[in-house]
This record gives sequence, C-alpha cells and structure tokens, in this order.
Amino acid sequence: MAKVLLEMKNITKEFPGVKALDNVNLKVEEGEIHALVGENGAGKSTLMNVLSGVYPFGTYTGDIIYDGEVCKFNKIKDSEAKGIVIIHQELALIPYMSIGENMFLGNEQGKKAAINWDKTHAEAVKYLKQVGLTDSSKTLIKDIGVGKQQMVEIAKALAKNAKLLILDEPTSSLNESDSRKLLDIMLELKKQGLTSIIISHKLNEISYVADKITVVRDGSTIETIDNPDKNLPEDRIIKGMVGREITDRFPKRHDVTIGETMMEVKNWTVFHPKYENRKVCDNVSIHVKKGEVVGISGLMGAGRTELAMSVFGRSYGANISGQLFLNGKEVEFKTVRDAIKAKLAYVTEDRKGNGLVLSNSIKVNTSLANLDSLASNMVIDKDAEYNVAVEYKDKLKTKCPTVEQNVGNLSGGNQQKVLLAKWMYADPDVLILDEPTRGIDVGAKYEIYCIINDLVKQGKSVIMISSELPEVLGMSDRIYVMNEGRIVGELSSEEATQEKIMSCIVKTGRGE
Repeated sequence: MAKVLLEMKNITKEFPGVKALDNVNLKVEEGEIHALVGENGAGKSTLMNVLSGVYPFGTYTGDIIYDGEVCKFNKIKDSEAKGIVIIHQELALIPYMSIGENMFLGNEQGKKAAINWDKTHAEAVKYLKQVGLTDSSKTLIKDIGVGKQQMVEIAKALAKNAKLLILDEPTSSLNESDSRKLLDIMLELKKQGLTSIIISHKLNEISYVADKITVVRDGSTIETIDNPDKNLPEDRIIKGMVGREITDRFPKRHDVTIGETMMEVKNWTVFHPKYENRKVCDNVSIHVKKGEVVGISGLMGAGRTELAMSVFGRSYGANISGQLFLNGKEVEFKTVRDAIKAKLAYVTEDRKGNGLVLSNSIKVNTSLANLDSLASNMVIDKDAEYNVAVEYKDKLKTKCPTVEQNVGNLSGGNQQKVLLAKWMYADPDVLILDEPTRGIDVGAKYEIYCIINDLVKQGKSVIMISSELPEVLGMSDRIYVMNEGRIVGELSSEEATQEKIMSCIVKTGRGE
C-alpha cells in the first residue's frame, strides 16, 4: 500500500456569515495525481489555501498531517519550505521580466548582495527542460503564449523542490491542444515521483489524468472515487458534485422562433493596436438573427475576442474598416457608450480584470452598464438600485447572503452571474458572450445555458464565443469557425461535429 503523503483531518473554515469548509477530510498518497472537484463555492480553493498557508494556522480548525508530521503553516513560505507549492488560477508572472527571472523571483540564486545570473539561467534551463519547454530562459514572459506561461509556472514550482504540486484550474485559459500537453507533463512528472493535486471543472481532463477524485459539495467531503483505468464516466463525477444526475448537459430550447437578421458585420478588418501591420481580423462577415444563438469557435489567438471587442464600440484594435448593421440600418460606433445605447452588449471573457469591480458590491456591479435608468439629476436612486440587484439575484439564482456583498468574495460561477446581470439589465437586443462559462462548474454552466435560452426566447440575439467544442455544439443554432483572423467555415447545428470544426481549422492555415 502506498505511503500517505498528506492527510487533512476535520478542516473547518469560516468567513463572516459563511461556513466555507465543514469538517473536510482529504487523503493523498505519495506519487499520485489526486483531483479535487465540486461546484463553484464548494470549498476546493479554500481547502488548498488552508493547506498552503494562505489562510494561516489559527484561522481554521482541524489538522494538516504532511509526510508524517503535524504542520501549522503561518504563511506560504512555510508550506513551500516543506515542498508544498500551489499554482493559482491567475498566473503570477511579470510580463516584462524574463522566464528565468520569473522562475527565481523570491528564490534568487546567489548571495543576498549579488544575484548569480549565470546560475539563475542555467537552473532555469534545467527545469524548463523538465516540463518540455525549449524557449530561451532570457525570453520575456509577454512574448510567450498562455500555454507556455503555465508551463513556466510549473517549472518555477519544480525549482522550489516541490514534492506536492497543487494546480488550481491549470487549463481554464488553454485550448485543447495546450491543455493536453499540460496534462501529459503532469503524467510525466508523476513518473518522476511528483505528487499532484489538481482542481478542475473540465471533467474529461480529470478522468484522463487523476488516480483518485475527491468530491466536495457545500463545504463538505462527499466521497473519494478511484480511477485506476483513467476512464471514469463524467456522469459519475457529476452525480457526486451536484447531488443528482444531469441527464442532458445542454437544456433543450422550446418555443423559440428565429426571425429577421438583428446584426450583420460585413468585410470587417481590424489591425493590432501596437503592431500596425498585423491583421487580427481579416475581412470577416457574420450575422445573427432574432432568437438565434450563433457560436464562434476557433483556437486561442484566432481573433474571436478581437472581433467582438472591435465591434463593441471599437474597444479594441486600430485602422478598423468594414460595415456594421443593426436591425437593417448601418451604424458606426465610436465608443462603448454608443454601442450600449444602440442595444449591443459584450460580456468579456475576463470577468475579474475587465468585467467586474471586485471591490464593489453586487448591487453596484449590477447597475454599472445602465446607471442612466436609475439616476435623476445626476443622483442615483439607491433604493431602486438595490431592488434591481435583488431582482437579478433572484432571477439568475445568484448565491449570496445579500446584494451588498462584495463581488470579490463570490465564487467564479456567481461572479459570472453578476456579470450577466449587469448586461441583462442594460436590456440589449444583441448580446455577445465571450467564454461565458470559463472556470465554472457543470451545475453553474447548466444555469447559464438556461439563461441564454431564456434570452433568445425573449427575442434577443446571442453570439457565443467558446473554446469548448461540446458547448458550442450543444448551444448553437449556427456556428462560425475562425482561424488566424478569418472566417473559415459556417455550419448549421445539424451538420456540425467536433471533427468538422477542427477540419475547417487545420485545412485553412495561412500557407494553404
């Protein structure tokens, strides 16, 4: 029987008004990949923050037993000294520093007064090779893609002599190809003796990589499932997560009539704002009809977000040309405010960075895009603002004790609902959703799919950008495929398959 490397016993953690963890137990054996799954707000990240010292000893009850020793970590440095290293969902890399500098930031090589840069880069190369990266250690972080940045984070962890590596949603921002590379690196590191804990909502990836899967629900441990053959059915994991079987991951759409064209983009070309000779959208033409969900699929970097943002009040890009029509009339937006007034909305993929003000309440965030409707003589009616927030909290089933709660304290799924509420309150005719379910669990995804169905039932038009092919296929009436800034395919829901979408992409490289 394998040695137990980590045991967390009866861990309880409370925040004001909320019991985030309630007697949670977790046991991880040496040399295994152990998955932690559950709905948003179930307590997964909180548990790992307790383990890594983000929440210090004394702020929780229960015991952490690591490598046979009871541990009382007061800060991250304490857990790292034992070989426990956590990689958070938001990467902690500095763009204008090199790979090598980032890898040893806070762990500098050399004496206090003088960093040994030769040793720094030599050590960096050694650990980069371990994760399969051949880039120069002197390359700036800003010059490598997100997939490689994630690998740098793992190399950085290995450079701290990690024995237990914790990865929180490591593939949430990666395409399928980069995700598979990262998972294969985890399997390779396992062969080298590294123990890993992975938190992920992508259940196919969990089934592929995890030896054991612990399910957490409402702050409590539900069960631990063995996965010796690496083929555990996703439905089995879902049942533990949500407490019931979800027979259809994508709710059926009823009583929706697809009508006339609501928005049309013609010959839309956009150049990069910094590199003026680089086209990010190349002669793109798309349209969406009333009551229709149109999916836009493609690999990361295909130009989907750039297209959406440039259409939405020219909030991205330079030297934009082409035509935009709403309800059959040509329009020209110079600002985001123009777009909102014309009943066009864009829900960003970056809810924490660009979508929400995390330090403000649910109430304030809900009303941000439509303050005019709540103001008289430049003064906001606070009671009306409160009532609007409560209305959308109830409508979208947002889990929170009060709409006065800061958005930053909500789980990812509930933050996403507040972001949707913000734009639904603006009452758009056309809603562009950019990665609307990124980083949220299967139960919250289902609820957001139901919201999308309700919107089109009301006669709204939805454009949904998603990197998850099953989501695009399950929710769209039509699908556009983008690659390298161009539309390379258009498929009806009846003819679309994962194979056909990928075929459109691989057959349309610039060199062909």
